[in-house]
Amino acid sequence: MEELRILSPTAILGYGFPVKSFEEGMKRHPHVIAVDAGSTDPGPYYLGAGVSFTDRSAVKRDLEIMLAAAVEEGIPVIIGTAGGSGGAPHLNWTVSIIKEIAREKGLRFKMASIDAEIDKELVAERLDKGIVTPLHPAPQLTKEELQETERVVGQMGMEPFIKALEQEVQVIVAGRAYDPAVFAALPVYKGYDRGLAIHLGKILECACIAATPGSGSDCMFGYLGDDYFKVEPLNPIRKCTTLSVAAHTLYEKTNPYILPGPGGILDLTGTKFEQETENMVKVSGSRFIPADQYTVKLEGVKKIGYRTVSIAGTRDPVMISQIDEIIQGVRERVDDNFSGADMEYYLDFKVYGRNGVMGSLEPNNAISSYELGIVIEVVADKQDTANTICSFARSTMLHYGYKGRISTAGNLAFPYSPSDFKAGEVYNFSIYHLMEVQDGAELFSINIEIAGGRVGFED
Repeated sequence: MEELRILSPTAILGYGFPVKSFEEGMKRHPHVIAVDAGSTDPGPYYLGAGVSFTDRSAVKRDLEIMLAAAVEEGIPVIIGTAGGSGGAPHLNWTVSIIKEIAREKGLRFKMASIDAEIDKELVAERLDKGIVTPLHPAPQLTKEELQETERVVGQMGMEPFIKALEQEVQVIVAGRAYDPAVFAALPVYKGYDRGLAIHLGKILECACIAATPGSGSDCMFGYLGDDYFKVEPLNPIRKCTTLSVAAHTLYEKTNPYILPGPGGILDLTGTKFEQETENMVKVSGSRFIPADQYTVKLEGVKKIGYRTVSIAGTRDPVMISQIDEIIQGVRERVDDNFSGADMEYYLDFKVYGRNGVMGSLEPNNAISSYELGIVIEVVADKQDTANTICSFARSTMLHYGYKGRISTAGNLAFPYSPSDFKAGEVYNFSIYHLMEVQDGAELFSINIEIAGGRVGFED
């Protein structure tokens, strides 16, 4: 079989890429341009709020370059986890940008959009059948928790993408998707080995993060053959090495040899990494093992309240030496002041310079810095309550009288005015579960339409 060629422009749509790197990729005449557009890494807020964590102008810039090149070359563009989280509003947001580009640039192409949002009633039915199970460390899902969930998405594998490709579309934009699926779908559709295609997708999904020096904002190119794949960065300042590619294979995985995904596992026990050229690595031996039962990962979020934050700092060595006692004193003062009020709230202090990053997991609790950054956070059921508690905690800490204090004008330095930030709605992940399905495409509806002006693919 001919080597199948894949261009991965950037780690996440909207993260950008050098035009010269992209042009180098197009000189190699890829069969497909594919890009992952999202992640759960930024947390649950974006899924719940229905907004993207990537900027619209940045996403549009990347898409303008990709779509124009794809239409010129006559190849498909495949996008997964649209809008950052892959829910219906995120998908619609991305589709609107694509249509806008088509109008403005005079492009015309057949486009498939694949919805990944899952109806809660369907999840409830499957829950009753006992075929919805938690992923560690999530608890068993209850009907009450499901009812409180704002939005549920299913992480699709490559099957819905293949169904869209069968209808000869040029652009596929999908909701929440397994990251490698956008890269593996065309190869598997054309008969290439599934295990190698998925492993190649695992490397390409983060673009040049798998190179050295790594970057999520630069282009990576993949070549897939009968029993191997090769990857190379398209910027001459970067190289792929066996170490960088093998290391990225382990990225975000708990087991170095067995990588679970939709419909089965990627078995890397026989994988071999070879340095093909100075900047290209060849990989072979990766195998896909189908699961006895196909499962789709569900992700859901619920609103737990509203947040207000205040950021401050201190350089007083006396205060720094007593910071734990001061925080405890502030907590007690807040609790006492509002003991008669009907308020429910969560008050937290993150101390940077002590354990602000790792919290209770920090192995070194000794403070060696000469200054501390303090983030006061309040989450409550109402924004007004969060505002009140944060304001009171901030002012209490500012004027808290501790032993040995010299300055009575104030204990804290505030970098901003106003000092308190109303961060709005707060969400938690409420669903992180597997749901059994008969077919990897059954949950995901596909809408096909013509976008734009002049012809790309034939209708």
